[in-house]
Amino acid sequence: MQRETAVELATRRRVLRLISNGMYILTSRCGDDFGAATITWLSQASFKPPLLVAAIRENSNVFRCLLKSRTAAVHILGCDQKDVAQKFFFPTKAVENEINGEPFRDGSLGVPVLANTPAHIECRLVRSMSDFGDHALVVLEVVEAECRASVRPLTIADSPWEYGG
Repeated sequence: MQRETAVELATRRRVLRLISNGMYILTSRCGDDFGAATITWLSQASFKPPLLVAAIRENSNVFRCLLKSRTAAVHILGCDQKDVAQKFFFPTKAVENEINGEPFRDGSLGVPVLANTPAHIECRLVRSMSDFGDHALVVLEVVEAECRASVRPLTIADSPWEYGG
């Protein structure tokens, strides 16, 4: 078996980071426990029914809550909301009606819906697959959606961060 060189690894990482990725916040709730995280690996996967596919760290609180409740909300961030994205790089802290310092309300599925994002999608978990990589893949069916403002979505390319490779 041939080993990759440091140059080959660096090239692979650089090329994989060229894949376009948006930045989103995923929220979920299981009872009194909340999970929220910034995610970047998300894509629409079907028109009928409307499905999304996301990759989520298996050791995260949001993944644990999603598996228990089988519901989540995906929040679209505007290109000027890097500060909001950064709040969800850290462990989830829910106090009264705020998660990581951001106000929320209960959505139609009982999931936390962040007040300061221009759009969100409420989803039900259809399937979770976690036996082949360092992230679980989840298939989410779109149940509700709300668009409060038309914005250019935040992408990894707009941010100072890298995730991938």
